[in-house]
Amino acid sequence: MGSSGRRRDFSEFNAKLEKHIERLPDYAQRAQEKAQRAQEKLQRYFPPAEEAGGKPAAKPVGGKPAAQPKPGNFQHRPSPPRPMVRRRPTVPTTFAAVAGQMPAVAEARAKWDRWNEPAAKLERRKRRTSRVLTLWILITIMLGVLTVLAGTGLLAAGAPEIGQAVLTGFGTVVFGTFSVRTGLKLRGLNKVQLPSAPSGPPPLPAAGSVAREPMERLAESEASLGELLNQLAVPSSLGTFAVPEVSVADARATAEQAALALRGLAGRIQAIERGRNSAPDRERGALDAAVGKLREQLDDGIEGYGSLVAAAGRAVAASSDGLGTSREALTDATDHLAGLALALKDLS
Repeated sequence: MGSSGRRRDFSEFNAKLEKHIERLPDYAQRAQEKAQRAQEKLQRYFPPAEEAGGKPAAKPVGGKPAAQPKPGNFQHRPSPPRPMVRRRPTVPTTFAAVAGQMPAVAEARAKWDRWNEPAAKLERRKRRTSRVLTLWILITIMLGVLTVLAGTGLLAAGAPEIGQAVLTGFGTVVFGTFSVRTGLKLRGLNKVQLPSAPSGPPPLPAAGSVAREPMERLAESEASLGELLNQLAVPSSLGTFAVPEVSVADARATAEQAALALRGLAGRIQAIERGRNSAPDRERGALDAAVGKLREQLDDGIEGYGSLVAAAGRAVAASSDGLGTSREALTDATDHLAGLALALKDLS
């Protein structure tokens, strides 16, 4: 009884399922028709020109109508392009840009920098201290005079005023102490020596100048000589020096004088070159000859400077042994460079 009921229910379920399967094409056709009707309603509100982003619909080509979208394919309307929003510059950036172009702001900034210089600050402290010292001295003198007048009775009708004399005398001592301390402070400020600002390397001549290449070699030689002389100024582990300190100091001073003379000669070459560029063609030959002669002298000076660098290098290399040889070599090179510096100084 139970098995027959289950079979009947299963057969009914199969029959209903078969009916639904047979109606599937009808369901698909109805869904397609509904989609087509929805698309037609959408086209009423949004014409094809708007769907294309404002562009007109495609015209028929060759008498044939333009291809229409197939029914059932829903086309989304593209969203309109959003306008680009330009970011407004912030106030500090705009102010900095405007301030950099205003001469008044640049001048104010330069004044502010000069105000904050160490030398300017020191001068202001000196002026303030000097004014305070003058004030204390004047007050001390006034109180001292009042003390004398009160003690001798000249301030009143011949009778000395002891209380007033004591009071003004105490004030005289106090402000006199202030005057002494302020004077000592001003004296200390007058003895203050500010460290000199580090000066950069001298500027090289122009790229087209004949003196450019020798000045580049001079800068390299100066750097090398400075390192070598610093090595010679350091004592060894035994506390001895490869070269006496006096010789190292003489070599350093002579190198500075020679470099100054060589730069003066390079300045003469540059001046002649500027004059040659402005001179007529018929006179440029003589100026070229003068420039060539000065260039030879400059090369000789650079070579002599290089000999001093080489002597310093040999002295550093022979710091462990051969002290006499290294000392003599550095001394001879220093003397030679000193003579060459004097000659160049006379030329420049």
